Amino acid sequence: MIKILRGLIMAFIASSLLITSYAQAEPGDYNFWKTLKHLFDPPNADAPVSTQQAQGMYPLTMHDPSFNDDFEPKDFNTWQKVDVPASTGAMCGNGSPYKFFVYRVPDTSNTIFYFEGGGACWDYESCSGQAGIRGARNPNGIPDDYLSNVHLLDFTNFDNLTTAGVSPLIYTHHPYNQYKTGEWNMVYVPYCTGDIYVGDKTEIYKDKTGQNSDLIWHHNGLRNVQAVTSWVKNNLQKPKQMLAAGCSAGSVGALLNYTKLREDMDVEYGYLIDDSGPLYKAPLDSDNNTQYPSLPLHNEVLHSWTTYTTDGDPNEENPINAIKSFTPGFDSNQLASIYRALSDKFPTDRLGITHFLADGNFSSYSYERFYEDIYNDPDANSRLDKLRQRWQKDTHENLIPLLDQTSNWGYYFPMFRNLNESHCTTIIDLKYGEIAEHGLELEDFLNNIVNHNGGGMIRAYETDKVSDFNNNSNWFYDLIGLFM
Repeated sequence: MIKILRGLIMAFIASSLLITSYAQAEPGDYNFWKTLKHLFDPPNADAPVSTQQAQGMYPLTMHDPSFNDDFEPKDFNTWQKVDVPASTGAMCGNGSPYKFFVYRVPDTSNTIFYFEGGGACWDYESCSGQAGIRGARNPNGIPDDYLSNVHLLDFTNFDNLTTAGVSPLIYTHHPYNQYKTGEWNMVYVPYCTGDIYVGDKTEIYKDKTGQNSDLIWHHNGLRNVQAVTSWVKNNLQKPKQMLAAGCSAGSVGALLNYTKLREDMDVEYGYLIDDSGPLYKAPLDSDNNTQYPSLPLHNEVLHSWTTYTTDGDPNEENPINAIKSFTPGFDSNQLASIYRALSDKFPTDRLGITHFLADGNFSSYSYERFYEDIYNDPDANSRLDKLRQRWQKDTHENLIPLLDQTSNWGYYFPMFRNLNESHCTTIIDLKYGEIAEHGLELEDFLNNIVNHNGGGMIRAYETDKVSDFNNNSNWFYDLIGLFM
């Protein structure tokens, strides 16, 4: 009875909005009467995992009616935890059960898959969460209440600010920066494997000091994504529009998982937003770290997270072989070839990448532990300058030329924001991401990518290295910075 009353209240509240706004409805949106029906009779899955999709490399899994996933189909407009069975192969890095979160709405089929960010790890120090070493989020697994209803202005619950749940992309009713995908169905993919969602290897990491026991770590990200995709197909309606997005490690995960996710979901309109997780050109058979600053990182993580080797069996099930088989044109010797390969495979999709040119976070993961002139520099400002020099070289020489060779990649690279080490343009809000010299705001770029009407791609970067550093913060950022 309570749920019925709640549904009626929701319907009456929604009716005035739907009736006045339906003329501007997008593909995938439902009319008033269908929305009202869904409150009492939620739509069932209309494109469940097929027998064919349950075969091959990294297959999806068929629906298991005997497993209790803890999801209530009629609970709209609230975050729900979804458990997945161990039989899917899903687990966190420490071996604990994997889970994810869904926010379901009754008035649209459109869906965003949001891949959580949170660093990376490839040795004992980083995967164990050792203090003073940049590592990966959630080394102890995912709590059941990990993603509740996040409120940006809830000053009693600052723990929520450490999740990406405060991004306007997935934050329903943002107090001042509402974005349309925050009103879609939302699938939040938590990060607990330290492998940018493409790992498939169990490693035994040894403590170099000999003081602690070996760490058994499951880089299991790719299988976790398949478990999430399987559940969505088996339990929710097929989207008309789909956005894959993320920040930092999550954005690389969205990028490298896009082909299979896009094909498995088989949507009419597909979009990708890669926020602050670029893959720079770095041929694995090169030894020129000066020309390709990201080369040491790429070699390190491929060894730690996958069983792939350049002279290995091309039919072996591993993440790199899988991406190559799913995405013609992807060159396993060149991870950055994914940009052109995705463009060629999905020429009508709209693909976008954004980051700050003064990023001090992802740049640190990319270079700090691989270059002695940075790692051994005792001066923090000098280290940061060296990180930014390599980051900007990589962006201008080893990324933008690749994107310019495609027809449907847009890019947007502002200079600096005084929040989170100038890392991730789409977290907390969409402020201070303007490129004044082009008359552009960050939201202009997002609207250009998530746009079923099509049109030319925005491609812009900032050259002004002064103005952003003079006026690019506020008291709220300063407060939030204490807890991030």
